[in-house]
Amino acid sequence: MSNVEVISRSSSRASIVSSPSSPTSYYNNNSRDYPTSSSAATTISNGGSLSNKSATSEMPSKILNRRNGTATTKSRKALTIDTINPKLVKADYAVRGRLAIRAEELRERLQSGDNSLQFKEIINANIGNPQAMDQKPITFFRQVLSLVQYPDIMDSPYANRLFPRDAMERARTLLREIGSVGAYSQSQGVPYIRQSIAKFISERDGFEANPKDIFLAGGASAAVSSLFTTICNGPNTGIMIPVPQYPLYSATVTLENATAIPYLLDECTGWGTDTDYIASVVRTSIADGVSLKAMVVINPCNPTGSNLTRQEIQDIIKLASEYHFLIIADEVYQTNIYEGEFHSFKKILRELQRDYPSIYDDVELASLHSTSKGMVGECGQRGGYLELIGINDDVVEQLYKLVSISLCPVVTGQVLTEVMVNPPKPGDESYPLYKKEHDQIYEALKHRAFALFNAFKEMEGVSCQEPKGAMYLFPTITLPPKAIKEAQNTNLTPDEFYCMQLLESTGICVVPGSGFGQKDGTFHFRTTFLAPGDEYAQRFVLFHNEFIKKYS
Repeated sequence: MSNVEVISRSSSRASIVSSPSSPTSYYNNNSRDYPTSSSAATTISNGGSLSNKSATSEMPSKILNRRNGTATTKSRKALTIDTINPKLVKADYAVRGRLAIRAEELRERLQSGDNSLQFKEIINANIGNPQAMDQKPITFFRQVLSLVQYPDIMDSPYANRLFPRDAMERARTLLREIGSVGAYSQSQGVPYIRQSIAKFISERDGFEANPKDIFLAGGASAAVSSLFTTICNGPNTGIMIPVPQYPLYSATVTLENATAIPYLLDECTGWGTDTDYIASVVRTSIADGVSLKAMVVINPCNPTGSNLTRQEIQDIIKLASEYHFLIIADEVYQTNIYEGEFHSFKKILRELQRDYPSIYDDVELASLHSTSKGMVGECGQRGGYLELIGINDDVVEQLYKLVSISLCPVVTGQVLTEVMVNPPKPGDESYPLYKKEHDQIYEALKHRAFALFNAFKEMEGVSCQEPKGAMYLFPTITLPPKAIKEAQNTNLTPDEFYCMQLLESTGICVVPGSGFGQKDGTFHFRTTFLAPGDEYAQRFVLFHNEFIKKYS
C-alpha cells in the first residue's frame, strides 16, 4: 500500500515513512535555458546547418565504444522511468492495479471469441462503478442534462411529448444562470449551483450553509487532490489515513511528498474507531516530529462498508479540537445506508459548537460529496463538491488560486450535482418516476449486499461484517499454508494470489486487502455488491470451496 506502513494497535510508536528528496532541476528557472557543456554545444554555421564546436564529437545519436572502437546508438529519450516524477512511480492504486489489467486482458480474449476460458463474462467487482454493472441512470437527471446540452430542443413542437415540464423548467433555470455549458464557469463553480448545494446541506443538517464555503469539483477525487496540494508542504506534513483505506488517499499523499500516518479501524467492532488508540497514534506522530495536518475519515467507509455512530464522530471532532488538525470527511456514500443512520461531520460539529460555546470554534473541516455513488451512480460525469468549515480566509484564497489554474470544473458535472442535491419533490411531475427509480436502485443494492454477505457466511475460513453502508464488503479470509507458500512462489501476496485465482477461474475481479492496508498477519479482499442477480454470489462460493480443497 504505497507509503502507508501499518501500525499495530498495541504499538506505542508510529513508523513514519520519509519520502525521497525532490529531484534536481536541470534548467535555470529564471532563463529557462538548459545547461550545455562545451563539448556538446552547437552553433549554426553560415550555411544554416548545425555543427559541433568539439572536433572530437560523434553524431548526436552515437557514442564511441572505447573498448572496441565501434559506434553504438544511445537513447536520447527525455522521458524514462528514471527521469519522470519519482513520487508518481512510487504511488500505488490497487483498485486499477495488476488484477484489473489482467481482467481487461481476459475480456479482450472473450470478445475475440476465445472459448478456452472457464467463464463467459468479466465481472468488475473491483471498482464502485454502478452504471457499468447495469444500474440505470435516473431519468430526470439525464433529461436535464440532455436539455442543457441541446437547448434548441425545447423550442420543438414535440418537446412536451419528449420531456416533462419540470425537467424543461429546471434546464431553463440552469441555462439562465450558466449561459452555455460549453463556456467556462467561475473557478469555484456556478454561483446558483453552489446556492442549491448550500440549501441541501442546510436542510440535511439543520444548520445554515454558506455558498462561499463550497467548491464544485470534477468528482470528489479532484477535490481531494486540490485539498492535499494546498495543505501538504513537504515530508514533515502528516496525514492520518484509516487502514483499510481507499487508496486514493495514500497515493495522493505520496504524490504530494507528505507522510501517511495510518490508524487501524477495529474489525472486531464492525470496523469502528477506537478514540484512545487514535489519540496514541496522534501523540506518537507528534513526538516523532511530524507536523500533523489532517485526518481522513471515510464515512460510510470504503472499503469496509461500515457506518460511524454519532459518538464516534463526536470523539474524532474532540480529538481534532485538542490536537488542532483538519478533518477530511469523505461522505460520498451518505445515501448508501442499509443499517443505522448517516450523521454528517458538519451536523455533529455544529451541534457541539452550539452546546459548548467557544470550545470547538477552531475546528477545521472539509467535507466531500459526489455524483458517482448513492442512487445517482454517474461516475463518468465527474460531479461533486467540497465544503470548507473553519478554514482561514487566506488559506481558502490559495485553494481558489489552485483551482483557478484548471479554470473550472466540468460544467455538465456541476449541473448533475445540482439535480442530485435538488431532485424532484412531491407534487412535481417527475417525482413519481424519480421516487420509483430511486427506491428500486436502493432496494436492489441492499438485496445484493446481504445476498453476498450471506454467501460469505457459508464459506469456510471467511468472516465478514454485516453491511451497513457504501457499496462494498471487506471479508477476512483464512488461507491454508499451502496456498500461502504457492503465493510466495508466484511472487504474489497471499490475498492477491487468492484474488488472481478467483479471476482466472470465474471472471470475477476483486481487490486484495493488501491494496487497502490491513493488520499484519490478516488477509482480506474488497468486493462491490453491484453485480446483478444472485448467481454472482454462488460462483464465489463454488470457487472458494474448490480453492480450499485444492490447497488444504
